Amino acid sequence: MTTPDGTQPPVRQLRLVVEAEDYEAALAFYRDVLGLPEQAAFSSDGGARVAILDAGRATLEIANPAQKRYIDEVEVGRQVAPTIRVAFEVDDAQATTDRLVAAGAEQVAPPTLTPWQSLNARLDAPADLHITVFQETLSLEERESLDGFGTEGAGDAE
Repeated sequence: MTTPDGTQPPVRQLRLVVEAEDYEAALAFYRDVLGLPEQAAFSSDGGARVAILDAGRATLEIANPAQKRYIDEVEVGRQVAPTIRVAFEVDDAQATTDRLVAAGAEQVAPPTLTPWQSLNARLDAPADLHITVFQETLSLEERESLDGFGTEGAGDAE
């Protein structure tokens, strides 16, 4: 990937590190149920273990408090998300939600069509993560024509 000026970006990867009290359950949920392929795994003294799961393309979504409240209102109907929420783009939001709930996630809100035309579901998942699974229903080009969608000062959201 290169920047618009043709140079390599200074950051190559976003890695979200999450401490899980029940490591085995969290690993099974995210790797085996959600389907994030294991890229690497390491262990060390004292029973220390880590697995690095490939989540595809990573982005860092920075939202001000008003946008966070707006997204919560649209997707759930009330304020529920903590400071950090992890979102996963999937091909089928309903099927993924059903699979994750069957594996122990708690559904906070069912798949809901948002104003930015994605189908978003909210769940409380292992490792104390509040997550969104979302399915894009329009192409990027189609979404760019929507009110409020843009790249300069607009509130893009998944």
